[in-house]
Amino acid sequence: MSVSDQEESVNGIVFSKNREEVLLTKRRDVPVWVLPGGGIENGETPDQAVLREVEEETGYAVTLTRKIAEYTPLNRLARFTHFYECQITSGSPILTDETQGVAFFPLKALPPLPPPYPDWIADACINSPATLQKKIHSVTYLNLLKHFFLHPILVIRFLLARLGLHIND
Repeated sequence: MSVSDQEESVNGIVFSKNREEVLLTKRRDVPVWVLPGGGIENGETPDQAVLREVEEETGYAVTLTRKIAEYTPLNRLARFTHFYECQITSGSPILTDETQGVAFFPLKALPPLPPPYPDWIADACINSPATLQKKIHSVTYLNLLKHFFLHPILVIRFLLARLGLHIND
């Protein structure tokens, strides 16, 4: 699957000033904590998209600190993703039609996160000077099946959201 054959997305990570906490949003459609992010709109660069998505989902205006990684999916459950570290310049947390929570969490006490977010947070903490090029190994059909047996309602809501049917819109 080539990048040109699929949609691309962006995610941003915002650390606290002491880098001991990370900003997460709780989605409305699938009520889980995640890193802010989303799709790239027509005519928008990945850099512009992550700035827009972080502000839309959190209320914080941010600047880019660095590009952490580019992630390539192994299947259609995920998208090619540009991952950035961002820094807050202004704003305050807001709830939107997409988010039901915005909060900083200690890196040592994160809430349960769906894949691939734990891997991506770990990659951000490495603080590599080069942009990482990685495959998204944690988002697979087998892992989806495992999660279905553990959290059936969340998986059904995730699948409906992937089909464009958002429950809490």
